[in-house]
Amino acid sequence: MSDKDVLKGESIDGYVKIDRYNDDKIEAVATHYKDILGQLGENPEREGLLKTPERVAKALQYLTHGYDLKPDEILRSAMFEEDYSQMVVVKDIEVYSMCEHHMLPFFGKAHIAYIPNGHIVGLSKIPRVVDAFARRLQVQERLTNEIRDCIQNTLSPMGVAVVMECRHLCMAMRGVQKQNSVTTTSAFTGTFLSNDKTRAEFLRLITASLD
Repeated sequence: MSDKDVLKGESIDGYVKIDRYNDDKIEAVATHYKDILGQLGENPEREGLLKTPERVAKALQYLTHGYDLKPDEILRSAMFEEDYSQMVVVKDIEVYSMCEHHMLPFFGKAHIAYIPNGHIVGLSKIPRVVDAFARRLQVQERLTNEIRDCIQNTLSPMGVAVVMECRHLCMAMRGVQKQNSVTTTSAFTGTFLSNDKTRAEFLRLITASLD
């Protein structure tokens, strides 16, 4: 964290909310958003909008904080040698990201599996890797590949599988305005590419219910 970054904590019912932001960036972005409000025909000086530029600037910095994270280091921080070579699946990982074309949200779930080759990783690190890439301006196709490549290149497993299902507000709120459409992307390496049975097992596991 640089000298310009500020950590502020606010206790709410015993929960401390930590906001991390850069004051110089907030001020610069807020200035532009004040101008944008005027260009849209609003009065940025009216009571309800006085703090909106700053709020938007802080929100954007949080929504894109993945640029400050190093996903491979997240994985390396919890890698362990282990003689386990069966599929490890983490499914239903919540995904929130921003479309780089219209800067509108897309959100959904990611399902990820890997087959260890001498190393496993702490299970919480896989969702953290998803967040590190998702909290950037993205397209779903690249996001899927980045998660796959990070796990493959860092853990060197026998294979990685990633399936992502998301709804895009750029399709729901504007353009074609199809509110119920879901976009599915997938990316595989190693055994998941070469072995149909392994890939089929992964797809069965992510659609199965434990109930």
